[in-house]
Amino acid sequence: MEKEKEKEIESPILDETQPHQIHAPSFKGTGMRMQPPFVNKYGVVIGDSKYNSPNSPLHEWSDETDPSVMAGDEWVHPTNDIGWNTPENRAQLEKKRSENAPFMHPDKDVGYGAD
Repeated sequence: MEKEKEKEIESPILDETQPHQIHAPSFKGTGMRMQPPFVNKYGVVIGDSKYNSPNSPLHEWSDETDPSVMAGDEWVHPTNDIGWNTPENRAQLEKKRSENAPFMHPDKDVGYGAD
């Protein structure tokens, strides 16, 4: 049943990127795979970038709502989270990119004769 739910959720991922978010980092070449959206234990879709799940407490928020109702790991998507846009987290991704790949021009070997 869980797999059926996951298939129904439209994913914003395209080639290990999220092109709809202008400053979203690319996970390509980092060894990390972007994770698809999921439905948490409250029935709220997390990670689809729409933030409009009908079961979300945001739709029924009031002065009496305890904010802790939306605290915890089940409310945070591992790869589609605003935290990846911070300079610190983007730097972590850059460190994971393959540093051993030589710089190559599409039609010229710029490293020829350099060794």
